[in-house]
Amino acid sequence: MKNALLVGTLLLLSVSCFAQSHSDLESKLIAMENAWNVAQKDHDTKALDALVADTFINTDWDGTVSNKGQFLADAKDTAYKFETVGNTNVSVFIYGNTAVVTGAYHSTGTHKGKPFDSHGRFTDTWVLINGQWKCVASATTHIQKA
Repeated sequence: MKNALLVGTLLLLSVSCFAQSHSDLESKLIAMENAWNVAQKDHDTKALDALVADTFINTDWDGTVSNKGQFLADAKDTAYKFETVGNTNVSVFIYGNTAVVTGAYHSTGTHKGKPFDSHGRFTDTWVLINGQWKCVASATTHIQKA
């Protein structure tokens, strides 16, 4: 009886994970990536906090690894003044309750008064946790613009 109940529960959970169409989920995840960019530009740690899991791990372009708290503290750094933050060539790969989003990013602005123009690639891993999509891991790679 316990096994039948467990199988039934798992089936219900799997159906609810797939209730949203593939293209709707892709659009939702891309919108969340865009919200991330706006939050980063505006130093909005409350919005970033809502997007990333408590166990979030960030691997930055220079190899620095940070947890959620460190990531949010870094996002507060107003020495960075962003003019633009955006993604291109975004692809979404869905694996049940997990999704991988990849793309290119470009950001411009100033850091401590010095201009920057940064290009790179990103890979974000999203997981459906308690009915909400949360980013559990992010990695970026800096690309030197020719």
